[in-house]
Amino acid sequence: MNKAFVKETGDGDDEESLPPSLRLPPGSKNYMTPRGYQALRVELDELLRVERPRTVETVAWAASNGDRSENGDYIYGKRRLREIDRRIRFLTGRIDNAEVVDPCARGQCDQVFFGATVTVLDANDDDAAEQSWQIVGIDEADVSTGRISWISPLARALLKAREGDVVRFMSPSGVREVEIVAVRYE
Repeated sequence: MNKAFVKETGDGDDEESLPPSLRLPPGSKNYMTPRGYQALRVELDELLRVERPRTVETVAWAASNGDRSENGDYIYGKRRLREIDRRIRFLTGRIDNAEVVDPCARGQCDQVFFGATVTVLDANDDDAAEQSWQIVGIDEADVSTGRISWISPLARALLKAREGDVVRFMSPSGVREVEIVAVRYE
């Protein structure tokens, strides 16, 4: 059988092969902020306009050198081209299913929705410091910058709650309670 029609193992472009933190719940939309949507568009554009053409050029040059079986540039280039194409398919799918939600359009309200920046205080620890989390899309979540995915346990507990509410959620260290101190949209 021709190699062009054989699916390689570890293709990784389907939702089941992603880590659980990057999988969309079945039947849900891919919510993201305008900033997250723009970041995906920029990455896709970079792959399509710069990275892929450069790699195709390298592979063509390496193929013109003759024997491909021991040609490292050719073998690595083809592998890199598959990785790029896989990422392009992934990004295209995520962008096509995107539901862009602008937090600034909501205005100020005391209820938590997608895009909200929520300041919380651990209800069980009197010495705990306040923490702020922005609820964002799966692809733009980054705990180190205070942005959590809308499907994370904390975000799910916070959604639709209001300032002053105490919410419970399951964290890796067990059940926790946090009090919502402030909600803002920026």
